[in-house]
Amino acid sequence: MACSKDQLLARLQDLQIDFAQYEHPVVMTVEDQGKYVGNREGRVCKNLFIKDKKHRFYIISALADTKVDMKVLSQRLGLGKGGLRMAPEEALIEILQVPLGSVTPFALVNESARDVSLLLDKGIKTQERCIFHPLSNDMSISLNFDGLDKFLKSIGRDPSYVDLEANPTVGKDQPPDLAAFVPSGSLVLPDPPEKAVSMQNASGNHVIASSNPKAVAEKTTKPSNNVCNVNHKSANAVKPSSCFTDSEKFVEEIIDIISAHVLTETKEGSIKQNGKELGTDIADRLKKCCASELKNLAVSIFILLNFLFQTFPYPKSKIGVLTV
Repeated sequence: MACSKDQLLARLQDLQIDFAQYEHPVVMTVEDQGKYVGNREGRVCKNLFIKDKKHRFYIISALADTKVDMKVLSQRLGLGKGGLRMAPEEALIEILQVPLGSVTPFALVNESARDVSLLLDKGIKTQERCIFHPLSNDMSISLNFDGLDKFLKSIGRDPSYVDLEANPTVGKDQPPDLAAFVPSGSLVLPDPPEKAVSMQNASGNHVIASSNPKAVAEKTTKPSNNVCNVNHKSANAVKPSSCFTDSEKFVEEIIDIISAHVLTETKEGSIKQNGKELGTDIADRLKKCCASELKNLAVSIFILLNFLFQTFPYPKSKIGVLTV
């Protein structure tokens, strides 16, 4: 069950964290929030909820006027130039369990957000007090960074502050400085509910019950080129979570996983500590770090094969999954 605003405020009181609270109308932007609490003690902070291509999520917290370049941040995390994007609203609700416009570091109190990474800008530490939403955008609370740190430590988080406006060089000899903030696992959101009801007719094929017969006719007669969208499915067919339609994509997926971990482990401290043994040390760590993710890829392939075998009427030997 998600933590409520009142429960959060009670927790802050139990932790003896000094804070002030200000009620105001629902606000959706930092600018609107500033209209109501901009004259209060403390600086308003903006909070971004973003995701990478591997479905790993991050909360970025900084002073409202801090310039955060998403492309630069993506490179500093070791994700390439275009590796970050804003998280969808359903992720906000399912993972942080807060309404739209209420992103806040305090959402990490929820168990569903345990794998979300938090990046705090060092500018927060320069202020006497900062202002955040307490899980709801109809209220703001003001507290100092010591109070924020105390809360984060109470939920098992080790707060770290970084310069989000920095633009360091990232390359072969300069590994990404924020790679350690990349979560080790990925979060999977539940599939959204179907808008139409699926039924099975006498021939064993699935049909869609809809109030729009024309739409149904178009959907059932138009063939699909995507192997994951087959209209005639077996009653026991398994829907794969992802499709590897060629070997190149499969190899790229493996390389992306391994590269991310290599960049995470290849830090200046590791180089100094291990010296000539760095290669062996990284190899051992890769085995541990990549095992579960590569296993997930293998499971995806197994599910896809199972799906194809149960869906297509022709012999299994003729089904090609990976083209080489």
